[in-house]
Order: sequence, then C-alpha cells, then structure tokens
Amino acid sequence: METMTLNAAPQWRFSGEQGKANYERALREYPAQAIVDLAALRDNMRHLVEVCGGPGSGTAVMGVVKADAYGHGLIPSALAALAGGATWLGTAQAREALLLRKAGIGLDRCRILTWMYSGPTAPLDELIANDIDVSVGSLDGIELVAAAARATGRTAFIHVKVDSGFGRNGFTEMNFPDAVARLAPLAKEGLVRVVGQWSHLAVADAPDVPEFVAATDQQIENFNAFTELMKQAGIAPQIRHLANTAATLDRPEIRFELTRPGIGLYGYEPDPAMGTPSKYRLRPAMTLQAQLGTVKDVQAGHGISYGRTYLTGERTSTAIVPIGYADGIHRSASGFDVEGAQHVDKPGGPVRVMTVDGPRVLHVSGRVCMDQFVLDLCGSAAELGVHEGDTVMLFGPGRGEAYGEPTADDWARAAGTISYEVFTCLRGRIPRLYLNAREVLSEDDLRLLDPASIL
Repeated sequence: METMTLNAAPQWRFSGEQGKANYERALREYPAQAIVDLAALRDNMRHLVEVCGGPGSGTAVMGVVKADAYGHGLIPSALAALAGGATWLGTAQAREALLLRKAGIGLDRCRILTWMYSGPTAPLDELIANDIDVSVGSLDGIELVAAAARATGRTAFIHVKVDSGFGRNGFTEMNFPDAVARLAPLAKEGLVRVVGQWSHLAVADAPDVPEFVAATDQQIENFNAFTELMKQAGIAPQIRHLANTAATLDRPEIRFELTRPGIGLYGYEPDPAMGTPSKYRLRPAMTLQAQLGTVKDVQAGHGISYGRTYLTGERTSTAIVPIGYADGIHRSASGFDVEGAQHVDKPGGPVRVMTVDGPRVLHVSGRVCMDQFVLDLCGSAAELGVHEGDTVMLFGPGRGEAYGEPTADDWARAAGTISYEVFTCLRGRIPRLYLNAREVLSEDDLRLLDPASIL
C-alpha cells in the first residue's frame, strides 16, 4: 500500500528537469541533504559591500571561505561571493587557497589571502607561484617566505599579522621591532612586498558588554600603534584589515581598506547577543533536511537510545532521523528527560516535522547516535500522518524555533555551541545541493561546479 509522504522543508524551485533529477538522485544516495541557496550568499555579500560604502568606497570586502566555506562548499560559495561583489577571498589553509586558483579563479578576478600553515612544510613556493598572498606572523615565517620567493624567482605578497590582544597568531609588541627590521631589507631587495597589516578581534561580537567594548577599543589602539612602527621602518602597509563580521556591521571606524566578514556571508550574526540575522538584513543560506527512517508505536515508559536518558511519558510513536554524530549532528544536542533517578528537562535539537495539522517542532529524544537519532512524535504517527520517508527539516533560513522554523542558532543553543560549529561539523557524506546557481553564476562559473549538485 502506497503512503503519501509529507515535506517539512520548503518546496524547492528547480532550475529544470535536470535539477529535479539531481535532487531525486541525492535522495537515493543519502537520507539527508544540505541545500545551499547561492542567491542568498550573493545577496548577503552585496549587502556587506553596501554596508562598507559600495564598490567605490575605498573599502574592499573579502569573502572568507575557509573550512570549506563554513561547510557550504568552497568553490560554489566563493563564486557566489564574487558575484556579490567580493574582490578578495580568504582561506585559513593553504590547500583551499590553491584549490580556488586551480579551479580557475584567477588573479584577474580576485586576490586570495591564506594564513594558517606550518612554515617548514607549507607549500609556500606554490602559493607564491599562484599569486596567493601569504600572512607572516613569526620571524621564522619571514625567513621561510623569503626563501620560497628566492626559489621561485618571484616577489611574495605578504600581510603582516600582529597580535593586537587576541593572544593567538601574530607578532607581539616584544618581537615586532625585530620583524620590521628584517622585513625592510627584504622589501628593498624585492623578495617581499608588504601588502597588508592585519589582526583578529577577540570580542567584537559582544557589543552589550562594556568590558568587551573597552577590550576592542584597546585592540584598535594597539593595531594603530603597530601601523606607526611599520611606517617608521619604511614598510607602511598598502591596506589594513581588522574588521570581522561583527566589526564590519558595528564598527565603521575600523573598516579601513578591507573587511573580512565570515559568518555574515552565510547569513548569520556572529553572536545571538547581537540580534537575529534579519536585524542586519542577512539571510541564512543553508537548509539541512533529512528523510525519516523507521516510524513505530511504543508504550509508555519505553527507553530511547543509549543510557535510557529519555523515557516516553505515555503511549506514543517514534521516528528515526537517519543521521548522527558521524554526520556532524552534535551528541551534545541530545535530549534528556531523566538522569539517574531524577527527572530533568534538557530539550534536544529541534526538528520541523510536517503533520496533517501542519508543521510541528519536535526535539531529539535521547542520545544522538553515530548514524541516527530518535524523535518522540508525542502522539500517534497514524493520527499525525507521519510516515517513513517524510522529509523533516533540522534548520533553515527561518525565524526560529518559536515560530516553528528552527535555525542553526537553535541547534547551537541545544548543543551548547555556536552556529559556526553547527555548519562546519557537517560531514562530506551529506550531499551539498545548490539552488539558484543558474541565476547567480555565469556559464563559465557554472562549469566549475559538479553538474550533479545543481538544483
């Protein structure tokens, strides 16, 4: 007997029959899909460019596409960012910077900066040969970049990383004089060109905490002091960049010549304390959906998942969502109603399920397993109209769990983390599928995408 399946995700608008076929193929290949709207990525970047004054303002905008574009897919996201007006791309790892160039994103389209490497083993020669700017934040790093420039016979374009108070990468006030003293002759020799000076802000995403506002002010003051030292050494930076998404949105005085919005490109605010994405005219680009596995009836008091941390309160139905922590669903987003002999109330991650009476938000019940988690449907599946094969939505570009539209922020709260980790932990075995690719990208750029990923 055939049963009608319900869909709690949006009704996707395919570009044509091939897009529909790609979607159906993805459903056969894996019981979950990450749908990324390239129009949202483009529009987010357009808005960020406008926030910085527009293309002629003197402030360029970098699309930060590190960590596989925060889990959204490196090449498609980079192309969408460029379509939205980004003139720089940024990756932490050298490998991703090289992948961008090898994909066909040349210097004629954008500059690329990479900053995370272990000097002795990094492919610095390849980076220089592929016109990729490299960050330097240590004396050893300066020497290794200079050696790579000599070996390739080309000038290395570098950005000097300073530690303005973050306590992570970059030159400190103590070793900066040695750094500029070494850089000056290398620049005169033509081995390096000091393109930029940059740093990271630690707490710019907490504008509601006076102590943190003061800490950001101090970082800005320190950053400017480093600039003066570079000028005195004759290696004044051509561009300076300090502003992350939070500072791009809230600190116009430090946009300088370049800003580096990361999470904003993907449609999220840096911290819920700043408000929701809509406050900043950003639209989340990713929807994570899955198709239900086993649906069954269980008695009251039935234990759910490992550890019996969830016991059904009454006769009910349960449904399997066939993805788990091996897919990047945080085990910390498990839902408990009992711990030891004590009743607890720890809701799990929210999931939007469609019923015959409309959408309902349910929560992970019991512990998230390696390849699955369980939902207590809090009622009879037959009466609710819930069946195996129904599409449920874990998060998307909605208004939040309170509106029946869970977001990555809601999952972050359930897991005790941040939206960044929710995205970047999603494993590659979940297919990435792209909406509006034909609207956003040129024919040449479309050829850089896997044809099977285009909806």
